[in-house]
Amino acid sequence: MAIEQKDSLFTLVKSLSKSEKRQFKLYVGRLGGNSEANFMSLFNLLDKVNSYNDELILKKTNIKKQQISNTKAHLYKQILVSLRFNPVHQNVKAQIREQFDFASILYSKGLYKQSLKILDKAKELALTNDENNLAYGIVEFEKIIESQYITRSMSNRADELSEQAKQLSLKNVRTSKLSNLSLQLYSLLLKQGYVKDESDSQLVNEYFEKRLPKYKLSELGFMEKLFLYKAHLWRSLILQDFVSSYKYAQKWVDLFEDAPEMKKQNTVFYLKGLNYLLESLFLIRHKEKFKNVVEKFKLDIDEGNVLLNENTLTLAFLYYNQNKLNSYFINGKFTEGLKFIPTLLLELEKYKTKIDPHHIMVFYYKIGCMFFGAGKNEECIVYLEKIINNKDLKMREDLLCFSRVLNLVAHYEAGIDYNIEKLIVSTYKFLLKMDDLHDVQRKMIAFLKNLSNIYPQDLRKEFIKLHSELIKYQDHPYEKRAFLYLDIISWLESKIQNLTVEEIIQKKEKNKVH
Repeated sequence: MAIEQKDSLFTLVKSLSKSEKRQFKLYVGRLGGNSEANFMSLFNLLDKVNSYNDELILKKTNIKKQQISNTKAHLYKQILVSLRFNPVHQNVKAQIREQFDFASILYSKGLYKQSLKILDKAKELALTNDENNLAYGIVEFEKIIESQYITRSMSNRADELSEQAKQLSLKNVRTSKLSNLSLQLYSLLLKQGYVKDESDSQLVNEYFEKRLPKYKLSELGFMEKLFLYKAHLWRSLILQDFVSSYKYAQKWVDLFEDAPEMKKQNTVFYLKGLNYLLESLFLIRHKEKFKNVVEKFKLDIDEGNVLLNENTLTLAFLYYNQNKLNSYFINGKFTEGLKFIPTLLLELEKYKTKIDPHHIMVFYYKIGCMFFGAGKNEECIVYLEKIINNKDLKMREDLLCFSRVLNLVAHYEAGIDYNIEKLIVSTYKFLLKMDDLHDVQRKMIAFLKNLSNIYPQDLRKEFIKLHSELIKYQDHPYEKRAFLYLDIISWLESKIQNLTVEEIIQKKEKNKVH
């Protein structure tokens, strides 16, 4: 999740914990003279300063200008070597690779039997943990050794290794196809969001079916099933089939529940699965299960059921807090949610160098929605403009579009209408440019544009008219996405019934219960 900064070495040094810095100094001090080496002087300097500057290096160390590049490269490598030996960064993959390296050394010394013994243990570890790519590499190495050192204890050894290599190769190809499909669909979801019409929907389904490899579920391993469920999930979300997305997100999480050791081996995937399960539950408004999964999320973190490092802690912060915001939305408790915002913003400041701009803007959109729901329209506009005014932003097109639509509504609600005509025109042009102008948005913009021509006594009648026009789109397969980003219907009902948006949503939730 970490974000690449302008200087890689400086970012790496700043990412080190106190124990990692201590270990690094012990590591480089193992040979006399290293503590005085140029790269150590550079490390001590970068550890103290708040920003990277070549001029400061020349001034504060004995490093010459022509030496800076090589010294930086050497320091970067030494830090990585030191981190590799840190127990915190040891995992099953690292253990398998280490055993493979040991076997290579023994092989180069002509100690074939010892090399094969280590490879056999490493292969067992790889297969147990569904690390089939590593297992395949081990089998190929075993084949090389066996071709030079024939063991007579097993006459069918060559056939056995050949068959094992063939099966692992098939599994790896299938895993690769499934992961490719999953990645492409995820990219499509991030870039374009939900499908806009039947043509989009057909293209997504055709793309999916064409690239989905043939399989028998009973033959799939952990990672194959994981990528299969992920691919189905992304397709379901793109198609706005949220019941299906819930089904596959649950299958994703259940994989880890059935193999709890994988929560630590593949923590990133597990946290992502929990996040998409929560998102799906939010979209289908399954309040009770949503609450239970949020509690389970926190429990897994608090009890150390997952591997916690800087990357996974950042993801845990991101996913937990996004869903914390959603917990206020799902219950219509916007005013209560505002109390959470200052704490969230303080935490967000701590993580801002590790979270990509897209996710920060998603936070801003949700915060803007929270203020809107609580009737704090001017504050809502502040956060929406952070999104609208960010010209370098790469985020979901639909979020960019609805930020502008909500911005229009918030300006109207706040009574800031001196430039609303200009705002309407720019929003309309933006939606056209994005090719994202749908009936719901079109009717909303036309209504806001015509507001200045409506007499005050006729306003309620016009709100009722727009409500009756839009309500039919709530279950429309493609138009309904407008209501996922902005609850226009509840806003209109608040104007008609002279209640707050918060009161309307809470009233609806109460009626659902009874």
